[in-house]
Amino acid sequence: MLNVGVIGCGGMGRDHIKRLTEKIQGAQVVAVSDVFEEGAKEAAKIAGGAKVYTDGKDLINDPDVDAVFIVSPGFAHTESLLQAIEAGKRVFCEKPLATTADDCKKIVEAEVASGKHLIQLGFMRRYDKGYVQVKEALKSGEYGEPLILHCTHRNPEVGTNYNTPMAVHDTAIHEIDTLHWLVDDEYESAQVIMPKVTKYSHSELKDPQIMLLRTKRGICIDVEVFVNCKFGYDINCEVVCEDGAIKMAQPSYPSIRKDAAVSTKIDTDCFVRFKDAYDTEVQNWVDCAKDGVINGPTAWDGYLAAVTADALVKAQETGQIEPIHTDEKPEFYK
Repeated sequence: MLNVGVIGCGGMGRDHIKRLTEKIQGAQVVAVSDVFEEGAKEAAKIAGGAKVYTDGKDLINDPDVDAVFIVSPGFAHTESLLQAIEAGKRVFCEKPLATTADDCKKIVEAEVASGKHLIQLGFMRRYDKGYVQVKEALKSGEYGEPLILHCTHRNPEVGTNYNTPMAVHDTAIHEIDTLHWLVDDEYESAQVIMPKVTKYSHSELKDPQIMLLRTKRGICIDVEVFVNCKFGYDINCEVVCEDGAIKMAQPSYPSIRKDAAVSTKIDTDCFVRFKDAYDTEVQNWVDCAKDGVINGPTAWDGYLAAVTADALVKAQETGQIEPIHTDEKPEFYK
């Protein structure tokens, strides 16, 4: 049994504690931590009576904690991750790895120096059945080399606190990770095109946006980000290859005939659309952590995502094609 300590007991933290307690095999939550003690106490009840801490470092250094699950706000990740690396404990960290590329680099360097693969990052789309099927089709080689990717990331609506850069950091960040994994390549340049703004947006948000990425092997990617589309949470991905095109399947819902129309449900919530992916992701982490390995997105993937996001935000501001510069990938992550 893997004894897990969870840092961060907000909404998503509680969801993960419930998942680890009720769904995941081979793990139990033995400790929780949050700067708000009452929130930690409520989370401890969900776990069936876990220890309560208000300092994440105390949880990390608890000898009863085998592995650490970080669901705190992004700005707090760096400190906890460096402490977990120092303690030599396996970590699952929800995205982002850190809020700056410099902090991501520090975490990468610390993990490499430790000599152990300890960190898995929470990019759950790699565990979604649809994306996995596309990945397997590409790996088969039957369709030739990938040339172009067409993708959409649409949300029904966002709040008035959501601004233009958040279209990258909070939304397209999932595509940034998943797409380079799909084609097994890293990014070279970024550009953002701003179409006419929807009437449902506001002065601080340009919506929709078209984000263009080019990989080092020359694969061109377009991602439509439209966060006030109104009709649903609509995620699509098509890979155009030399000998065919692979389009990701949508979640399976019945086709309904009613009132002289045929309709099929579209999800409106990412936590519904990717519910199974979240479960599969966490179960995989638990299984691998017990064996002392990391099999999912790494700290390097978190660094790559941060650098790419920075380039896209700069491209939002300049309207130009912005280069993406990363350090050479350490042999440790190859």
